[in-house]
Amino acid sequence: MDRFLRSGNSTKLHEHEEETAGRVGSMKPCVWMMLAGSLLSGLCASSSMAESASNQALGSVPGKHSSSEDVVKSSLIVTSDYTIGPEDVLEITVWRNTDLSKVVAVRPDGRISLPLIGDVGAAGRTAVELAGAIAEKLKEFKENPQVSIVVKEVNSYAIYVLGEVTKPGKYPLLSKTTLLQAITLASGFTPAAARNKMVIFRFGDQNGKDIKIKASYDDIIMRDESPQNIQLKPGDTIVVPSETMVLIK
Repeated sequence: MDRFLRSGNSTKLHEHEEETAGRVGSMKPCVWMMLAGSLLSGLCASSSMAESASNQALGSVPGKHSSSEDVVKSSLIVTSDYTIGPEDVLEITVWRNTDLSKVVAVRPDGRISLPLIGDVGAAGRTAVELAGAIAEKLKEFKENPQVSIVVKEVNSYAIYVLGEVTKPGKYPLLSKTTLLQAITLASGFTPAAARNKMVIFRFGDQNGKDIKIKASYDDIIMRDESPQNIQLKPGDTIVVPSETMVLIK
């Protein structure tokens, strides 16, 4: 009897062990799937963190792509002697007077409009000069006004390339730029370009008469110290005529 009980218990223990082993064996695929899922989650998190760090290093906002226009505007360093021009955006602050403090854009005529004092000429002045002019007009309404101006956006420093170039258009003038560099910005000449008959139109001085400057590509390249590769100024317009136009003339 005792031998029979021991035999029955041994049989049950063996069956229990087999059942337990079967459960463990069936759990192995689940365990491996869980481990693989955890590893993939970790890799995704690392990738997201790397992307976030890259965005922060570039000064961009997560989830947004910085436009080329924003990059161009932020790359121009405005110094104290910067001359304000049309389409520039100015932040004007009058100390202890929020009603007179405004963010304004310079109109095409070179003027801005402010409360109380009306229109003020801004183009052609530095920020310090314009602040002084505004403060002088405000003296009629406020004792010893303190005015400060920050140039928030530079939109007036640009050149224009027209005619027989690959990409004609308006280009921002971010630094000292020569005539050849402007042609490079426009992706070079077209096959029909009369490259030795380039013309640069420049705004005149106080009399308002435009200046017309002629330049030859071959002279700039072949002749030493050629003065024709001029440094461009804001508002310059470069025209590259076609060979057909030159022949007709």
